[in-house]
Amino acid sequence: MNPLEQLEPLIAPPPAPWWPPAPGWWLLAALLPLLLWGLWRWRRRLQPRRQPAVEQPLDPQRQAALAELALLRKPYYGEPAGPWLQQLNVLLKRVCRSHYPENHCHTLSGRAWLAFLDSRCPAAGLTRWMVLVEGGYKPHCSLDDKAVDGLYHAIDTWIRKHV
Repeated sequence: MNPLEQLEPLIAPPPAPWWPPAPGWWLLAALLPLLLWGLWRWRRRLQPRRQPAVEQPLDPQRQAALAELALLRKPYYGEPAGPWLQQLNVLLKRVCRSHYPENHCHTLSGRAWLAFLDSRCPAAGLTRWMVLVEGGYKPHCSLDDKAVDGLYHAIDTWIRKHV
């Protein structure tokens, strides 16, 4: 007879309970939030800090030009826009003459004038406002209210931000 046959059958151990976890799992559960918080702080530290854009105070010439721009009467409700457009051009040419005397930009007209303005402040987008240079010479030029406001804001932006 074989001695192995005399042995009793193997008894399977009871399944390990899922709770409570082993001590290593407790340690991991405690360290995981701390690790995630540390990674988040480290990532924020590597990113450059963005300073909010603070608008610099305007010089007196720009302030005077903006005040004059605000005083110009806008041609709302289909009024003739020619005189207003001429006043805008005069204002812009005076600003350019004082800021860029060596360029003789006040002698420019038409597309060259708009291209010069746009080269000094592309954010204003004055090249799309061809009516600024042509409208003053048309006998019956009128703009809708949205166009008047758009041109006004473009010129305001140009006066504030031109370099």
